[in-house]
Amino acid sequence: MEQKILDDQGGREQMNKERAAAIESLLFVAGRPLERGELRKLLMVNEEQLGAALEVLEQDLRQQERGIRLQLLGEQIQLVTAPENARYVAALLGLPMTARLTSAALETLSVVAYRQPLTRNQIEAIRGVNSDRALMSLLQHGLVEEVGRAPIVGRPALFATTADFLQQFGLTSLAELPGVTLSRPVEDHPDNPDTATHTPQ
Repeated sequence: MEQKILDDQGGREQMNKERAAAIESLLFVAGRPLERGELRKLLMVNEEQLGAALEVLEQDLRQQERGIRLQLLGEQIQLVTAPENARYVAALLGLPMTARLTSAALETLSVVAYRQPLTRNQIEAIRGVNSDRALMSLLQHGLVEEVGRAPIVGRPALFATTADFLQQFGLTSLAELPGVTLSRPVEDHPDNPDTATHTPQ
């Protein structure tokens, strides 16, 4: 009985490795983010099996100190360059190493990162100042994007961080953001859906 359990575990581990390799090939060939649903269909697996294979691939890339990383953003999955190699990639593409952001833009980016998705008014309720210019700068740098409309009067735009945001800050998912507490209350703002401190998952 014990041997059978060990055999089953070994079989699962081998299958996860094979699926992880297949995912790496698919993402490499696609050259774009793939949806989790696409991968489940291509690999003919369920979400639990996909998650196990992704975990194996992510660990392998990190432990072997490979030049690429697995980036997870919502339902999208893609391969990105390792953050420690950013200077080489920037030199090849003739790009500046980092975007030059003002302190206001960085503060706004922090608010969006930890409370996304949220509206411009919600951002301003947290910061206590007008955030039009800061938000526009983040949009222009591709660190923030419009992701939909809030289901309230006027249907204001909702903003969230982008895959480029994760890449610029050396993250593979929002779950890697350090935990923080937002000190400014936002209870009295009309289009704020909740006030609980939120760390993205």
